[in-house]
Amino acid sequence: MNQTARWSGIAGQAWIDAQAMLDELFRPFEDLLVAEVAAAGAGRVLDVGCGTGSTTVAVARRLGTGGCAGVDIAEPMLAAARARADRDGVPVAFIHADAQEHDFTPGGFDAVISRFGVMFFTDPVRAFANLRRAATTGAILRAVVWRDIAQNPFMTTAERAAAPLVPDLPVRRPGEPGQFAFADPDLVRGILDRGGWTGVGIRPVDVRCVLPERDLVHYFTRLGPLGIVLGQADEQTRARVVDTVRAAFDPYVHGEEVRFTAACWQVDASAAR
Repeated sequence: MNQTARWSGIAGQAWIDAQAMLDELFRPFEDLLVAEVAAAGAGRVLDVGCGTGSTTVAVARRLGTGGCAGVDIAEPMLAAARARADRDGVPVAFIHADAQEHDFTPGGFDAVISRFGVMFFTDPVRAFANLRRAATTGAILRAVVWRDIAQNPFMTTAERAAAPLVPDLPVRRPGEPGQFAFADPDLVRGILDRGGWTGVGIRPVDVRCVLPERDLVHYFTRLGPLGIVLGQADEQTRARVVDTVRAAFDPYVHGEEVRFTAACWQVDASAAR
């Protein structure tokens, strides 16, 4: 499944339906990005892979400049983002486009940010070169991406537990665009160097994330590889999968909370001359 079809379809709709839960789950990363652009004095910020717009709106609200934009390939997610911005009274421009290809205004942004949105490009060097052209001289880049799959066992608990019961479960393939495509820091450095960014810095960020236990079944039945196929399963299979997968999450459940550590990279670079 290509990325546009995926995020404009089942996967994107799942994020729209779960946006309140996901906003809270990933708020620590949003706060990290907002603090960086505020400290850098950026006035025009581009949020890449902005999805339903939580980070974009948070940045625009903090800066109060009206110069923030979000770009995403999924129009349904952008519709949710626009509704969020309108509801909050925050001026943001949302662009329906592939950031790898879009003809941004050259030098139009002082900062380029992303929360888990840059690992899905089919040609990441081309994408970051295009983002470099969109950045003014001296602009900053900060992205948060996932580290190695082995360091994030929570993220694959559902698919590992469900695999014996769901034979057509999508398989994550090394090297393909996806959640863990930027796990190798040397690969990321090479991509940014070839894309025209300088001063690349990559450091590990480990964040404690909390999910209400009441939302756990909704989380694993709608999101990720399992969520893509489970909606097409018969009721008997679905019930078996839910019971099996829920039990697999027991190590992360502490009373009314589900707790896990998100092992990520904070990627920083600049658009020097």
